[in-house]
Amino acid sequence: MKSIGARLAICYVLASTVTFASLFLAGRYFIEHHAIHALDLLNQSEFEQIRASQTALGTKLSEAELRKRVQAMMSDKLELFFTEIYGTAGTVVFRSPGLHGRDIAPSPRHQAFNANVEGLGELRAGKFALGPYTVVVATTKEHVRVVMTAYEHAFYGLLIVMIAISSVIGYGFSRMALRPLRLIQDTADHIRSDNLSERIPLSGARDEISDLARLLNQMFDRLEASFDQIRRFTAEASHELKTPLTLVRLQAEKLVVDGQLTPAQEQAVQIQIKELAHLNRIIEDLLFLSRADARAISLDLRPQDPEPFLQNFAQDAHVLAEHRQQRFFLTHHGSGQAAIESKWIRQVLLNLLSNALAASSPGSRVTLRSTLVNQCWQVRVEDEGPGVAAEQRERIFERFVRIHRPGGEDKGSGLGLAICRSIVELHGGHIFAEAGPDGRGLSMVFEIPAVTPSDTAGNTPFKAPLHSTDAA
Repeated sequence: MKSIGARLAICYVLASTVTFASLFLAGRYFIEHHAIHALDLLNQSEFEQIRASQTALGTKLSEAELRKRVQAMMSDKLELFFTEIYGTAGTVVFRSPGLHGRDIAPSPRHQAFNANVEGLGELRAGKFALGPYTVVVATTKEHVRVVMTAYEHAFYGLLIVMIAISSVIGYGFSRMALRPLRLIQDTADHIRSDNLSERIPLSGARDEISDLARLLNQMFDRLEASFDQIRRFTAEASHELKTPLTLVRLQAEKLVVDGQLTPAQEQAVQIQIKELAHLNRIIEDLLFLSRADARAISLDLRPQDPEPFLQNFAQDAHVLAEHRQQRFFLTHHGSGQAAIESKWIRQVLLNLLSNALAASSPGSRVTLRSTLVNQCWQVRVEDEGPGVAAEQRERIFERFVRIHRPGGEDKGSGLGLAICRSIVELHGGHIFAEAGPDGRGLSMVFEIPAVTPSDTAGNTPFKAPLHSTDAA
């Protein structure tokens, strides 16, 4: 059982049940003990009456006279007490008619004892000495059995009620006890790389959970400081590198324009210029990601119908696919609007399309499926390439992660999908990868919330440049 709350509730119910059952057993023992003791007192009281009747005469009675007097005294108690009187030789001097000639059989060792008499059931008997005679007085234990049976029935009924009540109390207790842990879980779930400033609320209590919350907050403080240092380093290093790289590129281009290089030298310089341009795009991508992580970018989101936007994008997509001797298909279903900034969604689509084309072989097809239903705009880019292992599909959105496919081109900075994720998240959506149709190829999917015609969007322009179309 995975739920700690359920385990706590079950433990509470078990503890309550065991406690209640233990109290029942103890109560049953004491009640039965006192009830039997009360029967012993009744038997002794009856014997005292027999002895008092003999003492009042002041003379020693013969067996016949004793039998006669006891029979006269017991005539009105035939249903309550059963009496036997034994003489010195063990002969029966008197036996209550209610015994029907059956012997109670006194215990040789105990004064008070239990006796089973056929037809009468279990009796509680007491053995007493009356001069040379032995008197046995017994009364039925039926009343005790009735009381104990009623007690057991009450116990079972109360046990069911107790289990039901303790289950409710245990559930409420577990909810109350785990409330601080749920608060820690909810807060920790909200804390991400773009929201490291949030902290777990601390209570005034000095207990283990509060200590855990303080330790987690200290850990988040260290993580926030580390992330801030990384972001500052990335942004500052990228910014500082742009100027010298631009100067190096200008000098290289000037060498080519001057025309004083040999063909081999000019080819080497052209390669340098190409790599400098590639490095410059990486720096711009890092600057964009740093600003996106810091939430320093605002978008000019405007509600629009995705279908005309996709039809316009499809024209360029067909050209790119034909250049690679592949085919591009577009499907769109549903109607409505989504709040987007076209140029950045176009950049996402170009990155996903470039990856799909690079992963697929000539003659294959790349399909873009768009669906706008249930207040969600979903876009899927499907290829017919070798696909990506399930354990790697989440990692491909991390920075500088590149998946090496057999026969595929090993180029790009590994920032394209990280940028796609940042752009989609800035639109309030999310992006993920999954296996293609029938388990073939790879499907890149992003979802953006749809809007109603009455919704409005902010008008703050999006300032950060983004030029990369590198495949991840």
